[in-house]
Amino acid sequence: MARFITIEGGEGAGKSTAQRFIADRLAERGITTVQTREPGGTPLAEAIRQTLLSIDGEAPVEMTELLLVFAARAQHLAKVIEPALSRGDWVLSDRFTDATYAYQGAAARAIDSNHFTS
Repeated sequence: MARFITIEGGEGAGKSTAQRFIADRLAERGITTVQTREPGGTPLAEAIRQTLLSIDGEAPVEMTELLLVFAARAQHLAKVIEPALSRGDWVLSDRFTDATYAYQGAAARAIDSNHFTS
């Protein structure tokens, strides 16, 4: 049965290392995995990620940043995560919703958490 596992943590916490370790252990058991990340995971979502990371001059307002993250996630879900789960693969993602709460949520950008659930 397919699983969706997210690995959360701050910069340099070892998320990528943990992701590779988990993928290797699952492969030893004959389980196919798809390794991905957020924001990113598809060409369009990676372009959105690059836009967010390379803002020069005009920084996006908080709501714009949040919507760009959600746009990247929608693409990522439709093109990578859902198809992999439908095939029965396990998906290992370097960040997902928890990171959105941390980076675009109340702690970092003071965006009301009601925006995440509507």
